[in-house]
Amino acid sequence: MILNSEQVKQILPHRDPFLFIDSVESVILPGRTLLAGEVVDIKEIQDAEVIAYYRTKRDHAIFAGHFPDYPILPGVVQVEMMAQATSFIVLLVNKNPSEMKMDVALLGINEARFRRPVLPEMDLKLVSRTLKVRGPIVTSECKLYHNDILMSEATVMASLKMQ
Repeated sequence: MILNSEQVKQILPHRDPFLFIDSVESVILPGRTLLAGEVVDIKEIQDAEVIAYYRTKRDHAIFAGHFPDYPILPGVVQVEMMAQATSFIVLLVNKNPSEMKMDVALLGINEARFRRPVLPEMDLKLVSRTLKVRGPIVTSECKLYHNDILMSEATVMASLKMQ
């Protein structure tokens, strides 16, 4: 693991009850080994991969209303979770990501598929692969797994500005 929950909070601007990343396992550029502290230009992060985790908590307020007798994590929250995971590509392009201010906004979702219900107490693995970068706009292919079973997927477009 490269980031624990406290380190995640140093990078993402989100907070409970809308923080959906517990830890980050890796942020890599396939086929390329970066030295410690080495960063790349944002134009070079195509195919970058982020692997992150989140555990759905039984007592999360969302489950109380969606739905009381059969709690299911809403698809819109799953998409938000995927978008939050994509944000960690900043680790590739910034030497001190915990010292920067990130302005992130979800711009679009394509090809979203919700294949199985996400329930309380599930350990989720998020995999995000950068497809395209145009200025601050990043498009990523995202997948959400539980026990290696694909639960949902979407292509996420987000504005990612770092200051």
